[in-house]
Amino acid sequence: MNLKHIGPGFLLAGAAIGVSHLVQSTRAGAEFGWVLIFALIIACLTKYPFLLFGPLYTSITQNHLIKGYLNLGKWAFWSYLLMTLASMFIITAAVSLVTAGLVANLFNFEIELFYWSVIVLSFCVFILSIGKYEGLDTSMKIIISLLSLCTFIAVVIASIKFKSPQNFIAIPSLLESSSLAFIVAFMGWMPIPIDASVWHSLWTKEKAMAQNNQLSKSDALWDFNIGYLSASVIAILFFALGVLVMYGSAESFSTSAIGFTQQLIDLYAKNLGNWAKFFIGFAAFITMLSTTLAVTDAYPRVIANSFATYFPNLNYRKNKIYFISLAILIIGSLGVIQFASHKFTGLIDFAAALSFLTAPVFGYFNLKLMLSKEVKKEYKLSKLLIYFSWACLIFLCIFNFVFVYNLFFN
Repeated sequence: MNLKHIGPGFLLAGAAIGVSHLVQSTRAGAEFGWVLIFALIIACLTKYPFLLFGPLYTSITQNHLIKGYLNLGKWAFWSYLLMTLASMFIITAAVSLVTAGLVANLFNFEIELFYWSVIVLSFCVFILSIGKYEGLDTSMKIIISLLSLCTFIAVVIASIKFKSPQNFIAIPSLLESSSLAFIVAFMGWMPIPIDASVWHSLWTKEKAMAQNNQLSKSDALWDFNIGYLSASVIAILFFALGVLVMYGSAESFSTSAIGFTQQLIDLYAKNLGNWAKFFIGFAAFITMLSTTLAVTDAYPRVIANSFATYFPNLNYRKNKIYFISLAILIIGSLGVIQFASHKFTGLIDFAAALSFLTAPVFGYFNLKLMLSKEVKKEYKLSKLLIYFSWACLIFLCIFNFVFVYNLFFN
């Protein structure tokens, strides 16, 4: 392993560690205790091969997944691009708004959340404009390292101070429609939707171009495994925080991401003392900043590379298309925050449903590319990994069926 090749995996971790970790993973521990730890582990295991195939395909073929999807057929290419366009403003608005809420609570300034969102997104644009990929790469290594340290310290402190609930706590039935809906959403976003494999593929390609060399298969594997393991372990840490700090508190938890996060910080301070509030507050802020920064780069990068792939004569203008797409993303996301905040829950549900329903499709695309003639014989997947991938794909299809059934019949 060459340490200078490590980077895209941290970007994937940064994109993954957001609302899914800070809110959903913590809420799972807060409401169900340790019962749902199995769901978290299964979600991480079943998405592993399909997310792995992103950087693996790129390191072997020297092409990103967008090029691979076009090779599968225009329908595959356009299905991914349309899904991206349908969700990018909603997702970016959601993560920037939660980040803005945390900044507002952290610094205690009387500024509207919309303007905090402007500040957060402006900071992300500054990083991406000044440092470009290298700036993003370096920033994310620092952010993920700080996040891991602060979250680990927060869990250790909570473990030392932990007291078992005095009274019996009735865990909600996992088969109730409300519980089932939460579990489906929890597993669907954990640790990150499969379509993010394209992001990792693009970052892997960008990393190789920045260093003027080809990324080897072994380096791509190491990089991915470090990033994916980081995202999975941090998810478990936030789950543990939910159990240790919030489970059995007899409080009614807020349904909004900002409200729930503030409850977590307040309960942490109440149980452990105000002196410990910094660790959980800073961990929460860094969590959302990493996601906002990664997402703000990912969507414009997808659009720029999609244009350059479909219209090869535009390849020399890819950088210009990236910044135009970045500007459109920022303006559109702020528009969603300003004018559609009253419909935010419905918009998020739409984006989540889109990710859930397309997960097996893009999982199949990625597997098909790895089994294609583009992958040379010496790089073919092992039989064990192929069987495991098919088993995971079947699970995702069943998972989708449960989601659709719960959506329409419960």
